[in-house]
Amino acid sequence: MRPTTSSQIGGRRLRRWSIWLFNLRVPSGAGVAASTAFLLATLAYGVVVGDHIPNILASLKEARDAAANAAGFRIVAIAMTGERHVSREEILSAAGVTGTTSLLFFDVEDAPDRLKANPWIADATVLKLYPDRLQIDIKERAAFALWQQAGRVSVVADDGTVLEPYVNPRLIPLPLVVGLGAAARSKEILTLLDRYPDLRDQVRAAILIGERRWNLRLRNGLDIRLPETDVEQALTTLAALDRDKKLLSRDIVTVDLRLADRVTVQLSEAAAAARAEALKDKKPKKGAPA
Repeated sequence: MRPTTSSQIGGRRLRRWSIWLFNLRVPSGAGVAASTAFLLATLAYGVVVGDHIPNILASLKEARDAAANAAGFRIVAIAMTGERHVSREEILSAAGVTGTTSLLFFDVEDAPDRLKANPWIADATVLKLYPDRLQIDIKERAAFALWQQAGRVSVVADDGTVLEPYVNPRLIPLPLVVGLGAAARSKEILTLLDRYPDLRDQVRAAILIGERRWNLRLRNGLDIRLPETDVEQALTTLAALDRDKKLLSRDIVTVDLRLADRVTVQLSEAAAAARAEALKDKKPKKGAPA
């Protein structure tokens, strides 16, 4: 008997697989299912490539809301509290409430976060009152100061949040802070100035220098240079000098309080010239008795 080779064994296995595949019965409708699956895959690919998903989702949402509204869950009344700077229309738009929104499917969990994306809104609460009412309560930030940086003036809250990149005329009386980082530190200097009302009323702007210390620019053009630390003590000294010696109404251009043990003032050009002339007149003339 001749030995069986590996090629003969492989040939026998191939014949058995061929017979099994020939006798295999294809389930009824498999061709239709395969064609349908291929068509759906092609449609899905076209939707993704054509960026139609947002439109499809929007259509489904509209259909869902329409069905809920028809069932009696249309929003017919919206109670709102806390709005002052933000209009009712802005609040509804931010919350995602439209004329076709149904109460049943409105997402009250996500709505507060959408509302707080508006810098004026510090906090928000949204409640559903079935079957057809919505309650929106917001807490607004207060306009605290005007912030000037790189030639632009914005309205900021006391935590430095920029509320508006422009200034409404009714907010012009707010105190002005100037410089990089001044918005976030505005509460620091303005709260201190509130303790010295006579001085505060003379301040035109608080200017942050190098993000380290403040200068005060008074309405008469006088500059007050404050130290990095012990600012309150420096302001106390300045207020006392102005009260006792009328320092801030004198003919000077700067008052330097950066050194704890002294106050340095710089005279205006006219005052410096007058002082120089006065000192010149006091010098004894040559040949005259001293």
